[in-house]
Amino acid sequence: MTLLIVDNEKCKKDGICAADCPMAIIQIDKDNGPGIVPGSDAFCLRCGHCVAICPHGALSHREVPLENCVPLKKEHVINADQTIQFLRSRRSIRFFKDKPVEKDTLKGLIEIGRYAPTASNSQLVEWTVFTNKEKIHEIAGLVIDWIKGILEKDPQPAYAPYMPIIAGAWDMGFDAVLRNAPGLILASAPKEASNGLVDVTLALSYLELAAPSFGLGTCWAGLLYGAMRSHLPIRERLGLADNVPFYYPMMIGHPKTRYYRLPERKTPKIVWK
Repeated sequence: MTLLIVDNEKCKKDGICAADCPMAIIQIDKDNGPGIVPGSDAFCLRCGHCVAICPHGALSHREVPLENCVPLKKEHVINADQTIQFLRSRRSIRFFKDKPVEKDTLKGLIEIGRYAPTASNSQLVEWTVFTNKEKIHEIAGLVIDWIKGILEKDPQPAYAPYMPIIAGAWDMGFDAVLRNAPGLILASAPKEASNGLVDVTLALSYLELAAPSFGLGTCWAGLLYGAMRSHLPIRERLGLADNVPFYYPMMIGHPKTRYYRLPERKTPKIVWK
């Protein structure tokens, strides 16, 4: 069965799809239009470039069907100024309302995250979502146990200087690990993912950039990530299998805060060659 399905009445045989194929496995037949080079099906990335680039809607792919490829809407394209404000307005949220996050909303954000690029279009990123505040608080407690273990083992300042503060705050009833977030999202990828940590990072970046439009805020859970790398009980509590070396957690919830300005950042260091 051929991968490409061509509507010969619409196809102009202009070769656009063949020219844009990342693997260069599409050839143009003057009579039948585009087709996969014989014996090359296994090299197809299933990326959908060929379907997306055809201006005539003449091409479909057996695994990326035309009917599932939503047309771009010109009225939804944002201009340069809107893009700059959209990206610069992203903030790490560390104070959340005591309000649960709807599972349907989280699922919608994960659906957006799946459109992030992955190496060779492998799409191996998986998601684990915690919405029970007691479980999230328990995970934060395990991180505190890890921190206190480090402080007891090495009283010298070989650890991060904020660790004693984090532990002290916990003892006073303040969670500076997961910030009492009502949601915790863990994106992960198995060892088969050739570029797993980058894939996970991009997927979470898509999700966090989309979150404000859904009334939500996020924060990368760096302390939890550090503990997961060296503290087995936390990995077990999160259900992370041994064959999953790539992962990163993210807090999510309804922000208590609202921002009105775009703070400046350091001037980028650029080397032109």
